Amino acid sequence: MPSRRATTKGFTRTASLLTGRIRAASESRGFAQSRLLTQWVEVVGADLAAIARPVEVSYGRGGMGATLTLLTTGAQAPMLEMQKEQLRARVNAVYGYNAIARVRITQTAATGFAEGQVAFDPAPAKTTKHPVSPTVQKQAVETAEDIQDAGLRDALTKLGENILTKTHR
Repeated sequence: MPSRRATTKGFTRTASLLTGRIRAASESRGFAQSRLLTQWVEVVGADLAAIARPVEVSYGRGGMGATLTLLTTGAQAPMLEMQKEQLRARVNAVYGYNAIARVRITQTAATGFAEGQVAFDPAPAKTTKHPVSPTVQKQAVETAEDIQDAGLRDALTKLGENILTKTHR
């Protein structure tokens, strides 16, 4: 039986390289579950994630329940205040038990004003569309014309355009 050859050719997945660093950074802020940071939108929902970001999880002296500190803007604080209990329930579902006893809302980051200037709007997608020459477009269409499925044919045509455009740059 032949031995299995490595398919990564010496490369490592980015996730495996960053997992340790993400865990260390999140644990320094008290986040035992880094999923709370990395998947914030899925945990609390898009509506709450648009107005609030988790800043810190702090544990009391007795160890009975933690406090989750959320960063928000001044105008959104009353709206977030009314949804504290639903938010706490969703976050505790990530932990699997009642880890968070209190939710604290702040308009500045726990460590200073510099971190409090967080943009709550998602960054605009970078779209630098390069024009496709008619010869490249024709070549991509000819390459994919034998494909029966229209959706697959269109996708392969776009892929061919991207590849041919990139090689000509």
